[in-house]
Amino acid sequence: MRAALTVYGVDFTSAPCRAKPIVVAEGCARGSRIEVVSIECLRSFDAFEAFLLRPGPWIGGFDFPFGLPREMLRDLGWPRDWRRLVAFCAGLARREWRGILDGYRATRPAGRKYAHRATDLPAGSSSPMKLVNPPVALMFHEGAPRLAEAGVHVPGLAAGDRTRVALEAYPGLLARSIVGRAPYKSDDRARQTPEQRGKRREILAAVPVRVSNALRRQIIADPSGDTLDAVLCAVQAAAAAHRPNYGLPRRVPRGEGWIAGA
Repeated sequence: MRAALTVYGVDFTSAPCRAKPIVVAEGCARGSRIEVVSIECLRSFDAFEAFLLRPGPWIGGFDFPFGLPREMLRDLGWPRDWRRLVAFCAGLARREWRGILDGYRATRPAGRKYAHRATDLPAGSSSPMKLVNPPVALMFHEGAPRLAEAGVHVPGLAAGDRTRVALEAYPGLLARSIVGRAPYKSDDRARQTPEQRGKRREILAAVPVRVSNALRRQIIADPSGDTLDAVLCAVQAAAAAHRPNYGLPRRVPRGEGWIAGA
């Protein structure tokens, strides 16, 4: 019988707090099927850093971009080696980071203001340059350096502790395969609807997870979708865990990374 693997799914935010924490779904996986055993809320980056240091073996799917577009790195003359790149970006204050992205975007032609990574197009994900809706540039700026500092293994980008494996996940990719582009979440209370709740129920029923009744209610009831997204990230990580090279391309673009399952 195949041994169980601890799997984490992490719905990330660039400003964790009590109202908007980093949400972690912990699961026990045999093959690609997961039993979700807990949902945890990390309300600070200190808590997130401590989480990354939990002893392995585990594999985690993290919902933020691990890298930046090659086009941007080329134009700005930035390092393509991932560890050097994230160390350089970590040295920038958030105001500097915003200013660089705004300035670079201003140099680009209309219709091509945002550079994309090779993985963004098949995954349907946003450019890591975006500062709003969603602010994934800020998520990269806060998340990627902490992965590097924790010494986890980042397949395709940086060797590390192979008992702690971090993969870039994107729950929207999995959700769209089930409900299309129908909305299933919103942070805006005025835009939260019973229809979205129904879509969350549909998505959860379609993925290979087992949960207690209490956790199922919690996942479906969260109108932000953060709890469901954490579960979907865990599903993506579990699926990747048993594929050669975690299902990633043989050559992951330097400095860019790749989304699991794209």
